[in-house]
Amino acid sequence: MPRVCFQLQVKRDRIAEYRTRHAAVWPDMLRALHDTGWHNYSLFLREDGLLIGYFETPDSVAAAQAGMAATDVNARWQAEMGDFFEELDGQAPDEGFLVLEEVFHLEDQLIGTTTDDDVQK
Repeated sequence: MPRVCFQLQVKRDRIAEYRTRHAAVWPDMLRALHDTGWHNYSLFLREDGLLIGYFETPDSVAAAQAGMAATDVNARWQAEMGDFFEELDGQAPDEGFLVLEEVFHLEDQLIGTTTDDDVQK
């Protein structure tokens, strides 16, 4: 299952409201995310507004984005949240984020190092 990590920058003067909005995301938005393949989804916010997101999806980031783009709730959510971010150049937040390259995953590397001694432990 592909793992996706992304970065956005929340405007400093909107950080408190961003936190408040994400403390109670609309139930229909939560269902839409889940139903379109955004699993194990988390957001991490630094004090200066750096936002890191992570999710796993059964297909690809493009398929997960396309699934959400087809929902009515996503259009409403993106319209409300777009002003919270810097440097989107007219894109919706869920399309304008910077995807980060995964360079290490513990479980992937452990699979290649398992020995008979490890199995006996």
